[in-house]
Amino acid sequence: MDLVLLCVFLPLVTVAWGQYSDYYYGPYNYGDNDEWVNVYRQGFNFQCPHGQVIVAVRSVFNKKEGSDRLWNYACMPAAQSLGEPTECWWEEINRAGTEWYQTCSNNGLVAGFQSQYFPSVLDREWQFYCCRYSRRCPYSCWLTTEHPGHYGEDMDMMMYTYDHYIRGATTTFSAVDRDRQWKFIVCRMTEYDCPFQNV
Repeated sequence: MDLVLLCVFLPLVTVAWGQYSDYYYGPYNYGDNDEWVNVYRQGFNFQCPHGQVIVAVRSVFNKKEGSDRLWNYACMPAAQSLGEPTECWWEEINRAGTEWYQTCSNNGLVAGFQSQYFPSVLDREWQFYCCRYSRRCPYSCWLTTEHPGHYGEDMDMMMYTYDHYIRGATTTFSAVDRDRQWKFIVCRMTEYDCPFQNV
């Protein structure tokens, strides 16, 4: 009897899995041979290809290298329902050595990072590269847990669900550890144009 039930339900499970499996991102491609986008104590500029957004962030910390981090990012195409990006820009600079909170203005989504290292404070300043998709608006926003879990640890933040987008981040800076913890601001986007605009 159990074998009969298995033969009946296995095809149903397979069909259901096939219908919903597109909602989850597959393995992330961090670029050629998983190389880092920077070297220690140097600036970098990373932008996703046109029409793609950041879906994963990886980083390793090295106290001996000026308490700096190596960084790498993965991109994926935005959902087809958003259409093509209508505008992209660099946000204001977030200064080194301070805590900050920033979302992409004009309902934008994070599609890149730019950073410069400052040896005087053993920290980096940051800018988000943001792209707007028509007049789509964010909703159901939330903050991720801290990445990394503790100062000085490796970091590997991934978006597991399709149709959820990084809109910004809030960071805390430890003057003792000379490192940052990040909480990413994640939102869904409407599938229709709307009149709202965040500042």
